[in-house]
Amino acid sequence: MAAPLPGPLAHLAPLLGHYGYWAVGAVVLVEDFGVPAPGETILVAAGVYAGAGRLNIVAVAAVAFGAAVLGDNIGYLVGHSGGRAFVHRWGRYVLLTPERFQAAEDFFGRHGGKIVTVARFIEGLRQANGIVAGTTGMPWRRFLAFNALGAALWVGLWASLAYLVGSHVTTVYDDVTRYQLYALVAAGVLLAALVVRHLVRRRREHRPDSPLPRP
Repeated sequence: MAAPLPGPLAHLAPLLGHYGYWAVGAVVLVEDFGVPAPGETILVAAGVYAGAGRLNIVAVAAVAFGAAVLGDNIGYLVGHSGGRAFVHRWGRYVLLTPERFQAAEDFFGRHGGKIVTVARFIEGLRQANGIVAGTTGMPWRRFLAFNALGAALWVGLWASLAYLVGSHVTTVYDDVTRYQLYALVAAGVLLAALVVRHLVRRRREHRPDSPLPRP
């Protein structure tokens, strides 16, 4: 039986055909702790397979969700155990001083939940999400909660769309990712504004009072 995958997804047919759910879990897992891998693509392809009756959509969603959460937590462990020492040793060579790292850590502590949830939908951030959270010292339970929320929304979106629209998924995917780019630009501008505001506020809080002018 021919694989029911449209052109851009066809290269994943042998992998899914031979390994099924194992392929979905493995690829999503390794992508989520920083290894370049087509995690989102294989999730979409598995959803199309499920829509054609080749896989079970509930099993696809469960496997992808578990792999996504586990992968990000491996990344968190990597960042938590080695990231801070690495930054303090080598960060100054890229102008990331301990003071600037502290400011970033404080910012992530305030807004980290939103970042962790939204990063799941953004290529690049999805792979570095856990490592950044671990490096900046985000509490693990807080990270786990928002990471699970982001994973559930991400899996729910792509698995459902692929299951429902089948071979037309690539058109839908292109449309969603095109608008996602605009959302990413807007989010980047907002994030930059928040960072600048946070740094300005910290500078004002730590600036000594100006001496009074002499009469």
